[in-house]
Amino acid sequence: MTPPISSDEPEIDRRCIPQGAVESRWTAPGGAAIRRIDWLLPQGACRGSILFMPGRGDAYEKYLETLDGLSRQGWRVTASDWRGQAGSGRLGKDAVTGHIDDFATWVSDLAALWQQWRLSTPGPHVLVGHSMGGHLVLRALAERCVDPDAAVLVAPMVDFIRHGVPAVLMHTAARFMAAIGDARRPAWKWGEKPGVFPVDRINLLTNDPHRYADEVWWREQRPEIAMGPGSWGWAAAAYASTRLLARRGMLERVACPVLLLSADHDKLVSSSAIARAALRIPRGELVRFGGDARHELLREADVVRDRALAAIDDFLARVAPVRD
Repeated sequence: MTPPISSDEPEIDRRCIPQGAVESRWTAPGGAAIRRIDWLLPQGACRGSILFMPGRGDAYEKYLETLDGLSRQGWRVTASDWRGQAGSGRLGKDAVTGHIDDFATWVSDLAALWQQWRLSTPGPHVLVGHSMGGHLVLRALAERCVDPDAAVLVAPMVDFIRHGVPAVLMHTAARFMAAIGDARRPAWKWGEKPGVFPVDRINLLTNDPHRYADEVWWREQRPEIAMGPGSWGWAAAAYASTRLLARRGMLERVACPVLLLSADHDKLVSSSAIARAALRIPRGELVRFGGDARHELLREADVVRDRALAAIDDFLARVAPVRD
């Protein structure tokens, strides 16, 4: 087993594209140009390859510390935007609202990237997704659009926190709101000034103010990556996709080993839904975090982040060992 990344490792500059990482674009179905970043040459013997997909409104800049750390462990690492997010354009009517008509578009994009990437990288191949990225990875696995040796889902958006309201009612309401106006309009309030974070946003994401400040810094340096709320179209599509995964037989089709990481007090996605999903996935494993953890486990305070990284490293050492 390779030593896990931890706060004891040499410090990584979270506000700099690491030396050895290359930013470029790949062409998605239909010709869309999507940003990606690659660590082409891992340090030391090659451990395998990891493809990382971020969450809603995310950009890979937020995860440079983790991705560079994986490269230092010997992984060949790639991360990508989603179509219409971060530095890969917009699908809505303004520069900050995240919009999509159907999550199937993103699943198709992931399948296309996976096929290109897998052929050009050494195995074993691991697919990692955070939040909405975790949902889309899980859906691609269930629909058998991708075939990794293992997958890791960090606080995956299996379902929302619905406070007892049935999913069908939430979905119907979102579809109604999308239909009565422009589906690209924001589904929730962001702030008085477009593109500027609400002051209490940190409380949803992380206990680490320094890692949170890195995201603010990157948005100031690269304003094109800034995103705010999702659209009503996104909300309707999200409920449709989560309900699709909830159907009997969907998660049961996932073939590869899957590690799910969940924060019990997550205020953005349902931790109980993640626990149920882990039981339905034939080779699923669940690691839960308590009250000291919020949604962004890979950007949490060291005591939480180190545990998350150690769990990932242990899982991959068991299910995706180095090939001879």
